[in-house]
Amino acid sequence: METSTGLTTAEARQRLARFGPNAVVEKKPRTWLLFLHKFWAPVPWMLELTLILEGILGKWPEATIIALLLIFNAVLGFSQERKAQGALELLKQRLRITARVCRDGEWQSIPAAELVPGDLVHVRVGDIVPADLAISEGDVLVDQSALTGESMPVERSAGADLYSASMVRRGEASAMVKATGAQSYFGKTAELVRGAGAKSHLETLVLAIVRYLVLMDGLLVAAILVYATLTGMPLAEILPFALILLVASVPVALPATFTLATAMASLNLARRGVLVTRLAAIEEAAAMTDLCSDKTGTLTQNCLSLLDLKVWADSSAAELLAMAALASDAATQDPIDLAILQAARDKGVSSPGRGDFVPFDPSTKRSEGTFQKDGSTWRAMKGAPQIIAPLAQVQDWEGPTETLANQGARVLAVAAGPEGAPRFLGLLALADPIRPDAVQVLQNLHQLGVMVRMVTGDSTATAKTVAGELGLKGQVCNRADIGEDCAVYAGVFPEDKFHLVQGLQKQGKIVGMTGDGVNDAPALKQAEVGVAVESATDVAKAAASLVLTTPGLGGVADAVETGRRVYQRMLTYTLNKIVKTFQVALFLSLGLLIFRDFVVTPLLVLLLLFANDFVTMSLAGDRVRPSPKPDRWQVRTLVFSSLVVAIAWLIYIFAIYVAGKALYLPLAGIQTLDFLGLVFSGLANVFLVRERGHLWASRPGQFLLWASLADVAAVSILATQSWLMAPLPLLFVLGLLLATLLYTLLLDQIKVPLLRHLTSA
Repeated sequence: METSTGLTTAEARQRLARFGPNAVVEKKPRTWLLFLHKFWAPVPWMLELTLILEGILGKWPEATIIALLLIFNAVLGFSQERKAQGALELLKQRLRITARVCRDGEWQSIPAAELVPGDLVHVRVGDIVPADLAISEGDVLVDQSALTGESMPVERSAGADLYSASMVRRGEASAMVKATGAQSYFGKTAELVRGAGAKSHLETLVLAIVRYLVLMDGLLVAAILVYATLTGMPLAEILPFALILLVASVPVALPATFTLATAMASLNLARRGVLVTRLAAIEEAAAMTDLCSDKTGTLTQNCLSLLDLKVWADSSAAELLAMAALASDAATQDPIDLAILQAARDKGVSSPGRGDFVPFDPSTKRSEGTFQKDGSTWRAMKGAPQIIAPLAQVQDWEGPTETLANQGARVLAVAAGPEGAPRFLGLLALADPIRPDAVQVLQNLHQLGVMVRMVTGDSTATAKTVAGELGLKGQVCNRADIGEDCAVYAGVFPEDKFHLVQGLQKQGKIVGMTGDGVNDAPALKQAEVGVAVESATDVAKAAASLVLTTPGLGGVADAVETGRRVYQRMLTYTLNKIVKTFQVALFLSLGLLIFRDFVVTPLLVLLLLFANDFVTMSLAGDRVRPSPKPDRWQVRTLVFSSLVVAIAWLIYIFAIYVAGKALYLPLAGIQTLDFLGLVFSGLANVFLVRERGHLWASRPGQFLLWASLADVAAVSILATQSWLMAPLPLLFVLGLLLATLLYTLLLDQIKVPLLRHLTSA
């Protein structure tokens, strides 16, 4: 077989069986499995165990309520968090193009998925490269910015490689297929996306909280069982009580409240141009310490423009631009030509009528255009300075060229004159300008305590120039120093970005990554906060957890501030839940051990879950202030602080029990009084801990206020009307409300120094 004739159909069929199709295969998770996964977590485990035990004991009302709680949590979490995992599917779609291939000695068009290594293909202007190729003949200008991060198209000729998914901007070439599918450069990026993904810190948080609560609950249940054995209490009475104690200790609504809070925040962000595809990213954004930002198309505009020019001798800037424009043509769609023509239009420069035009030729490194002047044919040319300068017989061009190149620019020389006697007119510097809002956004992120690190595939010189314009301070490194603590990383590849994110995560940092290209997809998925900018490819958007729908990076700062508001709301909810769990569990168990009474009935404990837990879900929309620096959950400190507050409330609820005894209420009446005390103190505790300062420092959200008032009214009616519990006089209920208010104001004086260190606000 000769290269010029390509493969035979039989050879292609054999290689297709050997190497597989030119596509990336991904197994999609089934929807019903995703839903069932919501029942596989620490909180559902505890509820499921309780549900089974309640069923064995025949406690069907309690079992039904617990089952409903399980289903509520699962449905809410599934409906809010479900999103299409389309990153790899989009990668495959990018490969669903046709290719010109030589088979059996004849050129034909076939689906790119049928290409195999060894195929002879032909690409030309406008084509997406269908596989990794080695050019055998021809010259092309290739845009690889979506794949390698290079901001400028690159020349490729015989002997050079072309990467799949890059775009041919000029020229045409014949090439041999080197790699297809998952083995191509593009496919390896897909494999990185498949393996990427950071563990949710929210899951770790919930697990840590549940661990503390289970430990406490286990000790209390053990103490009760020992007590029952020593005193001869019937097991049939103690076991249901132990189960209800377990339910009281489970943070039932904790996952649902986190989901609700982040879902509400995602709707708010959507109105501000930020789409959230993974709800946990909002929580992660609050803790984000480092943002690795892609340069091309993210911090810069990903289009060439005139950066500077150097006029030579007796020429002028207008003449320099006019001749450069005459040697350019919009029909070529060459980014350099388009940038020069746009600069000429912006400055009001017009060129004389053009005759012949010779597009850029990689062999001559210049383009030319002819025009008539003084009755003779003149020629304007632009190209590499080392080519144009000798033609114009000019010296001392190296210094100015190097000065412009050190600014990270691509430098072109321009000359014009009669045939055989061109005059050197000067130098043009073209560069990718930064986005207008980039500097301000980076300053905002810095003020929020987020360190921004620029990541680019461009040279160190270009990266250093752009970093200076952006105000990024710190060391500028290349890909060999990817493990160093740098402000800028230059010359990096997709694997470098991916491993950079992993390396920062291993140092305990919460990492964000912004990007727009296919090359960014693995790092976007690996980062806790992957941000696809407005100009991003579909692959990058599918891999990211946040997608910006408006130009610029302003949405990143919005996401950070929103995430920190969610953190403050969830800190309040978690504090409240742990406090109430300690209070209720200790009250139930110690009440039995000390007074030998069931201080609250099992039915009232389940009712308490609805009266407190699901009402306090209204905290998901509470009015809060964001922290000025990254928030991190400190579970040990959180649990210790909660225990201190819980002991204060435990004293309060025991005082209510003793007061009920002193008023000679029957046991059922005392249980109702205790139930109301737990509900009122639970609501009061929400307002107590929602402010790290004094509780009157900020106004609560309207939904929280109305939900609390409705809760007080509902349980008061139940108690006074003898529904589901023994009756109590209205005077007792009002007196208990007043006592709760006074006690809350007293606790507020103790709480301020205790909780202030839990937040940076």
